[in-house]
Amino acid sequence: MPKKVIGRIDKADFPTLDLFDIDIKIDTGAYTSSMHCHKVLVDADTNELICLFYDEGHPHYNGKEFRFKEYTFAKVKSSNGIVQKRYKVKTTMVIFDKKYLISLTLSTREDMKYPVLIGRKFLTNKFIVDVTQKNVSYSNKKK
Repeated sequence: MPKKVIGRIDKADFPTLDLFDIDIKIDTGAYTSSMHCHKVLVDADTNELICLFYDEGHPHYNGKEFRFKEYTFAKVKSSNGIVQKRYKVKTTMVIFDKKYLISLTLSTREDMKYPVLIGRKFLTNKFIVDVTQKNVSYSNKKK
């Protein structure tokens, strides 16, 4: 299957999280993909991961609470060399009108312009990044 060309930024839908037209940044320097999560905790009774996707700086975040029965942990090294242990969940992402399964680490990104970073693990064998372009998928989205 031919690879799609994606620009340095775009918008994507995360339908299972009820999040649509979310700004994403393509980050070929990052291995894993990451999503901003306002609050993350584990329910002591059910052992479910509870996530609150809300950020007033990102108006499409709707403030709904989501529970994940399945989650893991990932050690993520930032560009400054600090290693963090983060929760990791699987969900679906729609880009170029196609649904993909994606693994996302959850982190606090309220100070960042883009609430979602898409890393190499997701991009490999699917996309070619052209840094001169932006919103390629969103511009061609079926409304």
